[in-house]
Formats: sequence, structure tokens, C-alpha cells
Amino acid sequence: MTQALHWLKSLEFRRELNGWARSDGVTWIYIFKVLTAAFLTYWIAMRLELPQPRTAMITVFIVMQPQSGHVFAKSFYRLIGTLAGSVVMMTLMALFAQNSELFLGSLAIWVGICCAGAARYRNFAAYGFVLAGYTAAMTGLPALAHPETSFMAAVWRVLEISLGIVCSTLVTAAILPQSSGAAMRNALYQRFGVFAQFVVTGLRGEGEPAAFEASNVRFIADAVGLEGLRAVTVFEDPHMRRRNGRLNRLNSEFMTITTRFNALHQLLERLRRRGVTPAVAAIEPGLDALAELLQRFAGRALTNADAALLARRLSDFKADLPEQVRRLRAEFVMTSPRDDDLLDFHTAYELMYRFVDDLHDYAETHASLADHRHEREKWVEPFVSTTNWMSSVASGVRATFILAVMSVYWVATAWPSGATMTLVSAATVALSATTPNPRRMSFQMACGTFLGALLGFFITFFVLPRIDGFPLLCMVLAPVFVLGTFLTTRPQWVGYGLGLLIFFSIGSAPDNLTVYNPYTFINDYIAMVIGMLLCAAAGAIILPPNSRWLWQRLEGDLRQQVGFAISAPLRRIRSSFESRTRDLMHQAYGLAAGKPEVQRNLLRWMLVVLEIGHAIIELRREQDVLPVHPSYAALQPWRQAIRAMGRSLVRLFLQPDPHNLARSLAAVDHAIVCVQNTDEPFAPHFDTSALRRVKSYLHFIRTCLLDPQSPLATFVPARTAQGRFHAT
Repeated sequence: MTQALHWLKSLEFRRELNGWARSDGVTWIYIFKVLTAAFLTYWIAMRLELPQPRTAMITVFIVMQPQSGHVFAKSFYRLIGTLAGSVVMMTLMALFAQNSELFLGSLAIWVGICCAGAARYRNFAAYGFVLAGYTAAMTGLPALAHPETSFMAAVWRVLEISLGIVCSTLVTAAILPQSSGAAMRNALYQRFGVFAQFVVTGLRGEGEPAAFEASNVRFIADAVGLEGLRAVTVFEDPHMRRRNGRLNRLNSEFMTITTRFNALHQLLERLRRRGVTPAVAAIEPGLDALAELLQRFAGRALTNADAALLARRLSDFKADLPEQVRRLRAEFVMTSPRDDDLLDFHTAYELMYRFVDDLHDYAETHASLADHRHEREKWVEPFVSTTNWMSSVASGVRATFILAVMSVYWVATAWPSGATMTLVSAATVALSATTPNPRRMSFQMACGTFLGALLGFFITFFVLPRIDGFPLLCMVLAPVFVLGTFLTTRPQWVGYGLGLLIFFSIGSAPDNLTVYNPYTFINDYIAMVIGMLLCAAAGAIILPPNSRWLWQRLEGDLRQQVGFAISAPLRRIRSSFESRTRDLMHQAYGLAAGKPEVQRNLLRWMLVVLEIGHAIIELRREQDVLPVHPSYAALQPWRQAIRAMGRSLVRLFLQPDPHNLARSLAAVDHAIVCVQNTDEPFAPHFDTSALRRVKSYLHFIRTCLLDPQSPLATFVPARTAQGRFHAT
């Protein structure tokens, strides 16, 4: 008995230890790696007598990430940005060395351009723009008084940064490496299990609206995040690099199946709100069969072998589905259903067939990851991100204004620490340009810098004079670096950590020749904090990105994706439409943080845009592959009616109002009537009749426009809603 209790206690201890190792243990390993890389870099820089060893050490704090792939990618873009910034600085110095006003004005414009680029691009490409901006400031401003030293200043900075990059990369790869490729594989395997559970719950009508919304938000974040992770793994993992096309394809196909299922789920919810009707009863058998098939894969990781099994089962299910639909339709027709109920039946099974077909493609692509080479690697539809141009311009204007104000103040007052204030402002505004809330980031960095000033003053003037040797110096600096690194591992405190690590190192880390000057020390830290606080004020006043104006413009961009689905070339349209819509939604949702009603409204707009946009793309594809026959001619009334419907939908989503909604509904109804009045020379089954599929998508668009849960519902007059309730 005692041994059994002892065994249970030891088992419980091992479980707790494993849990700690996978959570907090990873954080402390990361902190240990940061300290190792930082002190190794610092020691080598001092031994080589580089002018500013602190720059090399700061590089470690900036590029270090928990996963090695992120370190490689960030290091690459940091080096590119540093080279670009150094070249621009030397060019400006060559042109305006004798005129500081023109130099500072040109530098302010350059930093503004880089901040606009950082707001425009994603992932570590944005970081390259950040570095190109503030590198020019950090090398050019100190050399402004002695232009002849600018070239060597740029060379030394590149060497110092390169040293930091090399040491960071070596430590990350050598000491308990955390692979980005492994993280991506885990994300891929786990994601489908969550989605399969979501589908099973939705097909059975057991989900709650709040859970449905939360799952969709998670899938949006997964799609955008996985694209960023894919871009990182190519730097690290040759195994994943050989599968880059399939990973891109897999993400695109995942976005497609989520949209397909959302469309099916929304239609089923509209039907279920009417109760158990003959249409619902006729549809349920097919839904139950699909739910039963996916139940085995719900809530568990989808390995490559499981994906192959899923692909085989879906292939069999898809082959049997047309015959099953014909049988269920024959039984349903015997009950003498209304035309609208029959149209609901057709639309539901058309959506389910498309969903199963896309799900089968996803499973085959996932299974193909087991092979080093596969024909599915040939994928030329990349993830397309999009950014509102006003957001980028606002970020650039904000940066240019801040640097211009700081430069004018420096020139007017001749404050010795004015150069420090200006270059720190450039660094702060550039680092905060990639965040959704630059005011918050700048303020946190100011607080971290203030804490660094207090700790630095004590260490510099009371501790450093009493120690001797590099080991003791590491022991003195380690507690500050541990605190700063720990703060950077917490998303809500990352600004405090960056401020503490970077600006403590700038102001307090000793060089080979240490200068003890309290007057300059205090002035420089005052300049740093003031510069950051002014950046925070500018972030709150000058077109702040987290305010109403931007997420409303992003909402408008989101609605305009319907116009993109109508007018863009058909080649690669589906993946472009999916990725653009989700990217806009991800941005707007993040900017509206803390405003749940705004976020819910954005999600509702995204769902209706995806549903209608997908239906329009399917309509265009159906028309693009029509056989040569008079019934399908371009001048047929039904094709002209669809074109008129497209124009009305563009107007509706550009300017949602009751009048445009009424016009769109009338256009959809007219298109449905025209399709119904067109004779077709093929069997009236959804797998053989193009017009039947067209009519199903038109009916689906009509149900989306009349959905009482849609944001368009506020524009539906009460009489119209009652008169058309049968359509929903």
C-alpha cells in the first residue's frame, strides 16, 4: 500500500514536472539562452575592442526568439535593414553634411517612409523596414558633428550587429533548440481536430452562437498565424522548405473549407429556426452521415496516416453522395413540398457536396506531406495580405512629424542630449509602427526605460567602481537582463521588457573605456524618457490606428471584397479572396480590442462577405466552363440578370442602406426567375445540371441577404422581412 502511494505521488510529481517544463520551463530555458548569447556577444565585442560593444549585445536582445526559425528570419531581415539604413545614412551625409537642417529633414522623411513600409508589410519583413529607418538615425545623428566619421560608424555598426546575429544564431541552434518546423507541424496536426469537432457539432445543431463566433475567430488567427510560421520555417527546416508549396496550399484549402462549412452551417441554422420542417427532415440523413464520418477525427491530431485514411473515406462518401441525394430527393418530392423548400434542399446538398469535395482536397494535401516530392507541391496561389493605405500613410506621417519636432527642438535649443532624444524617438516610433497600439507600446517602453535609468544609475555609480573582471560584470548585469527578458515573454508587458533591455544597455552597459559622468547620464536618460513619452502622445493624437477611423475603414475594405469576388480575374481568385478577407478581418479585430460589440459586428460582416463572395465565385466558375449550347449563351436573359445582380451587390456592399438592399433582392429574385424559365438539355440533377447549381447559389445569396443574424438585417423593412421570411 505504501509503495502504491509512493508510486502515485511520484507519478503525480512527474506530471507536474512535465507540465512545468512545457510552460514555464520553456520560458526559463529561453531566458538562459538570451543571457548566454548576450554575454558571449558582449565578451567577444570587448575582446575585439569594437567601439560600441553594447550595440552587439542589444542585437541579441532584439533578434532572440524562443524558436530558432524566428531567430534566423529576424536576423536576416535585421541585417538587410541595417545595410539599407547605413547606405541611406551615408548618402544623406554626403549630400547634406554641411547643412544639418536638410539632413534632419531628409532623415525624418526616410524614417517616415520606413514606418509606412513597416505598417504595410507583415512578419519580419516589416522589421526590416523598422531597422532601415532607425539605423540611419542611430548612425547618422551621432556622426553629424563629424561627418568624416560616418562611413566608419556605419561599418562598425554592421560588424557589431553581425556579431550579435552570429552569436544569437549559434546559441539558439546549439542549446536546447526549439524548432519552428516542429511548432508548425504540431499546429497543423492539432488544427484539423479542432475544426472536425466544430463541424460535427454544427452538423448536429448542437453548437451555441457564441462558440461558433469564437471558433471562427480562432480559425482566422490560425490561418494568418500559420502563414507567418510558414514564412519562418523556410529559413530553418529543409524538410519543411521542400514542402513549402504544399504548406501554402494546405493553408489556402483550410480557409476554403472553413468558408464552405460556415455557408452550410448558416443555411442550416436559418432552416432550423423554422423548426422541424419537411426540408430539414429531408436534409438531416446526409448531415448525420457526414458527421459520423468526421467523428473519428474530431478533437485529435491529424497525422499524415490519418489524413490518408480521411481522404479515402471522403472519396467513397463523395462517390456515393449523388445517388444518396437522388434517393432522398425522390422521397422528399413525394411529400409535395413547396418550391422554396425544394430549393432549400437543393442548396443545402450543393453546399455539402462542395464542402466534402474541398475537404477531400485538404485531406489529400495533408497526406502528401509524408512524401518528399509530390505533384501537389505545384501551387502558385500564395497567401495575399492587404493593408489599408491610410493606415500605412498615417504611420509614416506620425513618424515624420515626431522626428521633425524633435529635430527642430534640438537645433533651436542646442541641448547636448538632443541627439539622444531624437535618435531614441526614431527607434521608438519605428519599433511601435508594427503594433496595433503605438501609444501603449511607446508608453510601456518609456516606463521600462525609466526603470532602467534607476537601476543603471545605481549600478553605474555604486557597483561598477567596486568590481573587477568580466565574470563579476555579468553577475551584476544578469538580474536586469533576466527581468527584462521575462517581461518580453509576456505579450501584455513586452514594451516594458524592450525598454528595459535596450535602453538600459544603451545608457548603462559599460564600454571598454568606461566614463563616469552623472550629468551626462541623467541628461541622456531624461532625453530618452521624454522622447518616448512624446512618441506615446503622438500615437494617441496623430491618427491613432486603434481608434474608430481605422477599423471603420477596414470594415469598408472588408465589404469591398465582394466587389473583388465579382470583378477580379478568375485565375487564383479563390485563395486571394480568402486570404485578403481574413487578413483584413484579423487586422480590424485586433484594432477593435476591448470593444466586443464592434468585434462581433466585424465578424458578422466577414461571414456574410465570405458567404456571398464564395457563391459569386462559384457562379462565375460555373459560367466559365459552360458547354456550347444556346441555353448557356452570354446573351441569355439569365446571364444578363446575373450580371445586373453583381452590379447591385457591388453598390450594396459599398454603401449598405435599405434602398440598395431592396435593389439587390429584386435583382437576385429576377435572376432566379430567369434561370427557372430557361430550358436545359441535361438531367435536372445537381451533378449534371449547371442551371440547377446556378439556381442553388442564387438562392443561397438571397438567404444571406435576408438572414436576420446578418448586419444587413437592419436595412430590411418589416414588411419585406415578413413577406420573404420563407426564403430564410
